[in-house]
Amino acid sequence: MSQSQEMKNLTLLGNQSAPYIFDYTPEILEAFDNRHTANDYFIKFNCPEFTSLCPMTGQPDFATIYLSYIPDKLCVESKSLKLYLFSFRNHGDFHENCINTIGKDLVELLQPRYLEVWGKFTPRGGLSIDPYYNYGKPNTKYEKMAEHRLFNHDLYPETIDNR
Repeated sequence: MSQSQEMKNLTLLGNQSAPYIFDYTPEILEAFDNRHTANDYFIKFNCPEFTSLCPMTGQPDFATIYLSYIPDKLCVESKSLKLYLFSFRNHGDFHENCINTIGKDLVELLQPRYLEVWGKFTPRGGLSIDPYYNYGKPNTKYEKMAEHRLFNHDLYPETIDNR
């Protein structure tokens, strides 16, 4: 497959007038073909400027989101991911729901072999919340991997000194 064929359905990459939508918009996510389906590899995104709103107070919540996945046939296009995450800016929801929504939207789009989303939210009222979502393709080794990583993902939490 040529690179031009691979990118034929991408509308946001390189588009200077791509919209910044301030309301939750999963439809903005785009994907391209994975040219390396014969091997497993991780793709990781670190998103240190995630913002959503508390559904009770309307105050902003800030987080760093760590998103990692092993693609199957598709990869998420990074500009569409950036715009998608930005669309949470005025979205009122609890931290746990934001992280689960992001994970499920990406699973629906990509049908990856494995995917995980970890949100590390800054504290409000002296309490930080770090929800974790993961997915492994059913009936494969990735389903077992997901279970193992879920049960072992935070055995050695970092020292919190600046959030």
